Amino acid sequence: MTSYSKIVGTGSYLPPKRVTNDELAQQLAKKGIETSDEWIFSRSGISARHYAEADVLSSDLAVAASQRALQAAGLQANDIDLIILATSTPDHFGGFPSTACVVQRKLGITNGSAAMDVQAVCSGFIYAMSVADSFIKSGMYKNVLVIGAEVFSRILNFDDRTTCVLFGDGAGAIVMTGSKEPGILASKLHADGSHGHILCVPGNVNDGAIAGNAYLYMDGPAVFKLAVSVLDKVAREVLEIAQVDAREIDWLIPHQANIRIMQSTAKKLGLPLEKMVVTVDEHGNTSAASIPLALDQAVRDGRVKPGQNVMMEGVGGGFTWGAVLVRM
Repeated sequence: MTSYSKIVGTGSYLPPKRVTNDELAQQLAKKGIETSDEWIFSRSGISARHYAEADVLSSDLAVAASQRALQAAGLQANDIDLIILATSTPDHFGGFPSTACVVQRKLGITNGSAAMDVQAVCSGFIYAMSVADSFIKSGMYKNVLVIGAEVFSRILNFDDRTTCVLFGDGAGAIVMTGSKEPGILASKLHADGSHGHILCVPGNVNDGAIAGNAYLYMDGPAVFKLAVSVLDKVAREVLEIAQVDAREIDWLIPHQANIRIMQSTAKKLGLPLEKMVVTVDEHGNTSAASIPLALDQAVRDGRVKPGQNVMMEGVGGGFTWGAVLVRM
């Protein structure tokens, strides 16, 4: 009998176009906007990010990451009976058909499996994992493909140097399946809509056109203050539920938004920085894709090993936050 859900495969994909801080600074200089590698890196820890080409959609990135995760899991696409895709940049304006359904089609899945999108911005992948865990434990689904995929470059205002330098595009995926052995040890999700205004895309659709501002807006100091507080608390909640001591965490994989937020979280948990997986320097903030991208990189380079405890946590617009403790 299935008692747990377990991660059995990981995959990720970054679009080939890599843009360094110097290259981005040169592009912005042509618009009369001053920035520099030192300015960006000192505030965020970001050195480069990847941008998708104009004809590449979130689903395209998701498919590439999913194929690698399926291969790692030793499964075929039609073995998947549920797709949960976290994204804030869906293929279709209005969100339907869901990007998960588009991915299902592009992967060639013909078994009538369920598919749905989850919207919790940078916490989206944590939300999706938690939902997948519950479905698997209930016995409703056996093999679930969980994806985070974003093309955030499409919603950036390149006249605003405080936000446009921070984000990038990419996708990460995992395959979760039922297991008799412990896998997902505990998870906890939160939201507080009263903080929705500090990180949002404030525009909406009216009469077939965008009403208001369709670019990402962020109150950086407010987000920083809230993120540092809630990430520590939710990690401790998950440890308490799992009855695991923080010293038993082998790896911390936080949402890759800002190196200072990440380092603060690790220190509050009493973890050495060497136990934290960092990809923000090369990926920038890829929102819902950031955690699975970092996880896959650490699995494939041999840092994350079977049997180790991995704490993953994210915080995003909404305001949403959550954490999952996983035994690999």
